[in-house]
Amino acid sequence: MEHTNQFLGTEPVSKLMKQYAIPCIISLLVGALYNIVDQIFIANASYLGSYGNAANTVVFPLTVVALAIAVMVGDGCCAYVSICLGKGDIPAAKRSVGSAVVMCLESSFLLTAVYLIFQDPIIAMFGGTVNQETYEYSREYFFYISLGIPFYMFGQAMNPIIRADGDPKFAMASTLAGAAANIILDPVFIFIFRWGMMGAAVATVIGQILTAALALWYVLRMKLIKPGIRDLHFHRSVWAKTLLLGMTSFLSQISLVAAMAAINNMLRKYGAVDPIFGQAQYAQIPMAVVGIVMKFFQIIISAVVGMAAGCIPIVGFNMGAEKYLRVKELFTKLLIAEAVLGAFGFVLAEFFPGQLMAIFGSANESAHYTAFAVKAFRVYLCMIILACVNKACFIFLQAMGKAVASTILSLIREVVFGVGFALVLPRFFGLDGVLLSMPVSDVLTFLVALVLIWRTYAQLNGYSRHLSA
Repeated sequence: MEHTNQFLGTEPVSKLMKQYAIPCIISLLVGALYNIVDQIFIANASYLGSYGNAANTVVFPLTVVALAIAVMVGDGCCAYVSICLGKGDIPAAKRSVGSAVVMCLESSFLLTAVYLIFQDPIIAMFGGTVNQETYEYSREYFFYISLGIPFYMFGQAMNPIIRADGDPKFAMASTLAGAAANIILDPVFIFIFRWGMMGAAVATVIGQILTAALALWYVLRMKLIKPGIRDLHFHRSVWAKTLLLGMTSFLSQISLVAAMAAINNMLRKYGAVDPIFGQAQYAQIPMAVVGIVMKFFQIIISAVVGMAAGCIPIVGFNMGAEKYLRVKELFTKLLIAEAVLGAFGFVLAEFFPGQLMAIFGSANESAHYTAFAVKAFRVYLCMIILACVNKACFIFLQAMGKAVASTILSLIREVVFGVGFALVLPRFFGLDGVLLSMPVSDVLTFLVALVLIWRTYAQLNGYSRHLSA
């Protein structure tokens, strides 16, 4: 075969991390910026303001649902394909890619239909009825974003598959092209045409279409794992393994939706009895502010996930090739790098919250808006370093093929702790309880992750000794 990826088992680990992780980080950061860029332009449009910000926060979880399904298919396929390539099983890798394409297309059209049919109940579920202005903006933004779901999901699902084929730079470039289109069109549609929420949504969808078109172009010309016609249907055994390996990615995203639903509703419930935010003119502020804080967190966590997900082909190949000392070295360097990235996020959140809020147009808002924003950044993200290490642990276990351990750890963090504390703590601490739910969840998850990190090192050492014997 003309193209091979044997270099994944021989090149220095640090060099491979840079080669694969950096394009993946950029790809995921750019993907995260779609919604964030919309929010920045919306916030700085005087005729939209905090109502538009709140509407953006309401709709954001619905794009995360689409992303959750897409990354389950894409990351699962990437991990499975990388392990297959390490073993030299090219036909199984091609069947996995073919199944992934079919799964992505069918699930995306189904999700779009669900969104369009149940639009109003979904908006209400995520707190869009906090006041009439927020509700109307939410409906407008939601409709057009829903139409772009198939393009968004296809582009996101194919991105890790393109990396598994050995071309992380093209994966990055396809995402950058779509984001650039969004950034250029957003101010045109919002400020010049004054299309409001519709303009922000249409700019986003056009960018997603461009990314999907580039992904399709690549899939039709893949180097290592181009699927044939016979591969483009469900292969039950491959399908099951792919989705199991992608379950951690799915849970890490879908649980964010559950957490945001809980948080948005707790903000609405306990904001209504707050002396300040119980007033009609300030009712949307907690939701708008926490939405912005979560967007900042998403930027940091996208870099964290990008770094770890970029290493999936390297980990999978070396696990398949039984080069366990290389896997151990990669794990160590990844955990250190993720902790450093978390420390960077911590410094920004704790020492520069006012400057971060200014990006989202806080100069046009009341003093109550700014005060709550500063508190939200400092409390909600005070344990962001642990959050970064936890996320790296989830994904690395997934890349090693340890789907069950990865899924259990992800469930504990994202569902048991993430949703549970978001519902329970506000009962005792009001709005502060919503902010405390994040750091409490991350501290407890880290205690569990430490056990799994220790066991992973012990297993890799054991495998290495067994091969040497």
